[in-house]
Order: sequence, then C-alpha cells, then structure tokens
Amino acid sequence: MSKKSRPTFQKRAKELARQRKREAKEARRLEAKERRAKAKLRFSDEDPDIAGIRPGPQPLPEQWDDE
Repeated sequence: MSKKSRPTFQKRAKELARQRKREAKEARRLEAKERRAKAKLRFSDEDPDIAGIRPGPQPLPEQWDDE
C-alpha cells in the first residue's frame, strides 16, 4: 500500500496566490461594473458634443453680435 503524499508548502502557497488573484480580479470587475453604471446615469440620450444645438441656423456668438 502506498501512502498519500501531503501537499507541499509551495503548492499551498501557489493555491493561495491563485485565490488572491481571483478575488482581486472579481473586485476589479465589480468596481468597473459600478463605474459603468454610474457613467450611464450621468449621461442622457443626447450626445454631449452636440448638446443644445438645434437644427437650422445657429445664433451668432456674443463677440460677433453688433446689435
């Protein structure tokens, strides 16, 4: 009969490192998910680059207004 060998300290350290890495990765994923959710709430359906622009001729800037 052969005996079962016990896991070495190196193997246990490797398993702990994998577990910590997995937990850190999950934490990063949750953080990114929350950040994306907040970003979606901040922006509306309107594109921020063209916010406030309406179709047709645009009013002149104040420095060009001679009236």
